[in-house]
Amino acid sequence: MHLTPCLTAALLAAATAAAQPVEQPEAATSRTAKTSMLTSPARRFAVTAANPLAAEAGIEILRAGGSAIDATIAVQAVLGLVEPQSSGIAGGAFLLHWDGRSVQAYDGRETAPAAATPAMFLQPDGKPLPMRDAIMSGLSTGAPGVLAMLAKAHEAHGRVPWKRLFEPAIRRADQGFAISPRLFELLSGEKGALRNDPQAGPYFFDAAGNPKPVGTVLKNPAYAAVLRSIAERGTKAFYEGSVADDIVRRVKGNARPGLLDTADLAGYRAVVRAPLCNDWRSYRICGFGPPTSGHLTVMQILGLLDTQPKALAATSLTADWLHAYTESAKLAFADRAQFIGDPAFVTAPGGDWLNLLAPAYLKERGALIGERAMAPAAAGNPGTLKQARAPQAEQLEAGTSQVSVVDAEGHAVSMTTSVESAFGSRVMSDGGTGLVGGFILNNQLTDFSLNPTGADGKPVANRVEAGKRPRSSMAPTLVFDRSGQLVLVAGSPGGPVIIHYVAKVITGALAWGLPVQQAVDLPNFGNFNGAALIIERGALTASQLADLRARGHAVNEADLTSGLQVLMRVKGGWVGGADPRREGVVLGE
Repeated sequence: MHLTPCLTAALLAAATAAAQPVEQPEAATSRTAKTSMLTSPARRFAVTAANPLAAEAGIEILRAGGSAIDATIAVQAVLGLVEPQSSGIAGGAFLLHWDGRSVQAYDGRETAPAAATPAMFLQPDGKPLPMRDAIMSGLSTGAPGVLAMLAKAHEAHGRVPWKRLFEPAIRRADQGFAISPRLFELLSGEKGALRNDPQAGPYFFDAAGNPKPVGTVLKNPAYAAVLRSIAERGTKAFYEGSVADDIVRRVKGNARPGLLDTADLAGYRAVVRAPLCNDWRSYRICGFGPPTSGHLTVMQILGLLDTQPKALAATSLTADWLHAYTESAKLAFADRAQFIGDPAFVTAPGGDWLNLLAPAYLKERGALIGERAMAPAAAGNPGTLKQARAPQAEQLEAGTSQVSVVDAEGHAVSMTTSVESAFGSRVMSDGGTGLVGGFILNNQLTDFSLNPTGADGKPVANRVEAGKRPRSSMAPTLVFDRSGQLVLVAGSPGGPVIIHYVAKVITGALAWGLPVQQAVDLPNFGNFNGAALIIERGALTASQLADLRARGHAVNEADLTSGLQVLMRVKGGWVGGADPRREGVVLGE
């Protein structure tokens, strides 16, 4: 049964000139309207993912008695095949799990190699590499974490044998899948690196260098062979041996060689962290703490909005609400740039990340919001000690995919998963198989600050360091009502705009009472502590635009390619919202 229902290097630059185009982590592609085909809510289980074939794999495992974790593993394995631009087995992820009693947070973020240094992305003149050069280099690839993380979660919460979970993806890789319109459109925008990669070029493009057309059946024997080894021997088959050797060979063989070594892969460990859970209105919202900035920044924005009476009274995207939202976002993103990084390397303000959400601190910061647009904000002082760090300048941070699952036991997963930029570092590995196809390598290390110091010479919290996990914006989210019942499973891809997408859907569905698909469909918008409110084209009326500009806001209309995948509890079961800006669906029974 169907429940059918990415902004940045140039972000600050785009946010200072209303007419300047905004660079996307993944380019905008054709929209697909999502109309619910439900006759009733899903009573047993539901899955929403960014590609129908991946969602079908999740349903297959749930029908076999699988848990939410089991289904997520099957979904991820298929996503790496059919949506290689966004995520894959050589990427990383953050996963929130609800076991009916408590929330667990699994960190599968990539790590910097042991040989990494803060100056890794600096040129001889001391200036950072241009972002595109950094991405398309061996330097950008970190030790992948998603498989280790999923294996750790499966040990604790799996019900179906590990081997069974890879069967849908292996079957699909062997039989082939039809190139989708989104994959074709994104391939059409690729220039140079992906086409010229010795593994990816012949797989995605024809002899003339043109992307293979929509509907072409792609078979991926290399990926199938790698998955068979992982299914039989566990994650050791990926992190050691021929697969690891081939990843390192391709990273070090780049024109700008990387530092990743086989010891970095063999030594990777997923981390189980304490989730961050916070009260907001009549709900309890749980998310992921650092090294991702997603939950803290979403909750800062929502908390700051609640200090503004006109925003509290709004029930739609009024000019008053958008003004308050934009000013709240400036304040929250200023704190994000100043404070947040890998907690193994960076101390939380005052020793506790929740100081950023303390009611007294939000009230103090909210008092800075006036009737007119403020200049880019400075970070606050949520702790008792003055911070000896510099804020990070905004830079490109990209891609990802979202998976949301509820199983027959009522347990749930929200996982945001990524190879970072579209098609990662534009390098494909065949895992040492010598076969056609393979999997894309991540460029996740460009989520670090390429410049390790600020203009004042102080270190940036999110600078590169050996073994460190780069700061993220991923915001997998679980929301509970006052009784402790799970009511919303949400998340999105989109680089730093993830924060705004998740804040939007929480506001639309829970504050404004919209049906979940309507909340997903709401226009996208955001601010990254720059001069401009960035909003989806055609979202505002002429009078609303005039109102915002009269308050001092520049307004930049752009294509904002979210990929929200949301499940929401209603009377009788679960309904879903899949983002029309991507190809996802919601499936359930």
